[in-house]
Formats: sequence, structure tokens, C-alpha cells
Amino acid sequence: MGGDFAPVEAVKGVKLFLETVASDAHLVLIGDEQVLSPLLSDAGLDQSRYSVVHSSQVIGMNEHPTKALKEKQQSSIAIGFYLLHNKKIDAFISAGNTGAMMVGALYTVKTIEGIQRPTISTILPRESGNNGLLLDVGINADCKPENLLQFAVLGSLYSQHILKIDSPRIGLLNVGEEEGKGNLLAQATYPLLKESTQLNFVGNVEGRDLFEDKADVIVCEGFTGNVILKLAESFYGITKRRNIKDEYIDKFDFEGYGGTPS
Repeated sequence: MGGDFAPVEAVKGVKLFLETVASDAHLVLIGDEQVLSPLLSDAGLDQSRYSVVHSSQVIGMNEHPTKALKEKQQSSIAIGFYLLHNKKIDAFISAGNTGAMMVGALYTVKTIEGIQRPTISTILPRESGNNGLLLDVGINADCKPENLLQFAVLGSLYSQHILKIDSPRIGLLNVGEEEGKGNLLAQATYPLLKESTQLNFVGNVEGRDLFEDKADVIVCEGFTGNVILKLAESFYGITKRRNIKDEYIDKFDFEGYGGTPS
């Protein structure tokens, strides 16, 4: 029930999954049943592939995560973690309040031993056609060097097991390639990554390297990562507007109107 244009877009995602992913997964959709029912009916989904669990509350995007989870036990996020904890479902995903998801995961799923904080990542499409990984992209605005080290380990494991990359190359996002560059966080993190026997660390990478094939996993704190994520999202809108404009210019007979495009 959370996220942009929910639950309409979430139902579109369900439809897309059921139509395109070869899987026998059964989806458990948690939300306001009165709102969901007509949307699911209109989508024409196979009713044997999903079930609905009613939730009467929603955690808003601006609510304090811990307080909201305690006070809204009938929210879709609280119910989802309850089902996950009691092994009624095998996985739980949400486009809703990120903070509530992090708090719920910390208290319900727990972290891997040696990992202090969860992190969120995003896939980086690269010019080579391969995918890379950027983390953290928003859940940890302030970090310590050991946090970035742990993010690098998690990113490396994700790349190996999900993206199927052997010995993923780890890069530290920085303002220069040379060791010793950057702010205090970057300077303190570099030797930790360099000395880790778990990582294939290739050194600093700069902003211009994000979409190049220089590193498979790029690590930064969540403040910088979120700025990059939102900037990258803006490329789509800009490109779409420019393409429409260029198509319009190509078709328009400026000479017939005594002018030229500007």
C-alpha cells in the first residue's frame, strides 16, 4: 500500500511477474482488500497464483519508522514481517517506507553475524551491457569506515550469487583515483578495503566511472549514493523529453514557415 502510485503500480508489478517470470511462486499480497480487489479483478490475474491478506493500516512515507511499526500493527509492513518471522512466507518485499522496512528487518530477520547495518543497493546499467552494483543508496546517510567495509562484503556476495560475477571488483567512490584522496570517511575506508582478504579491491573510482566497466561493486555512504540514484533517475526524463523534441523537429517543416530550429 506504500510507494509511488500505490497500490495501482504494485498490482501492475504482480501482473508483470506472473506473465513474464517462469516460476511456481505463490504471491501473498498484503493490503486493503477493498482497494485491491477491483484492481486485481481488472488485471485478469490467475487467482490460483496469489492470495490476499487484509491490512487496515498504512505506514506513510513521512512517518517515524520505529514508532509507526509499534503503533500500526495492522499495517502491510508490520503484517509482512509477522508472516516472514513465522515462516508463512519465504520472502517479503515492499515499495513503502524504507525506514520501516529496515527496522522491521533488523528486529525480525536480524543481520548476518558481523554486519552492523542493512544496506540497500541499486543495479548500475553500464555501457558495456553488463550490470554493476552501487551501495548504499539511501538507508545509511552517515557511516563509519567499518560500515562501508561491510557493505562491500555484502555487495561482493550479492554480485557473486545473484549477478553471477566471479571475484567481483570492488571500488570505493571518491573524488580522485589516488590513495589518500577524499574526505575523512573515504581516507579511513580505503585501507580497510585494501587489507581485506575477502574482497577484490581495485581502488578508488570516480563519478565518471559509474557507468563504465571499471568496478563491479561501487561502495559509498547513503547520502552520496542517494544523490547519484536520483540524478540517474532524472536521465530518463531528460532523454525522453529530448527524444520527443528531436522527433518533433525532424517532422516539422521549418522552411515552410520561414524559420529554422533553435
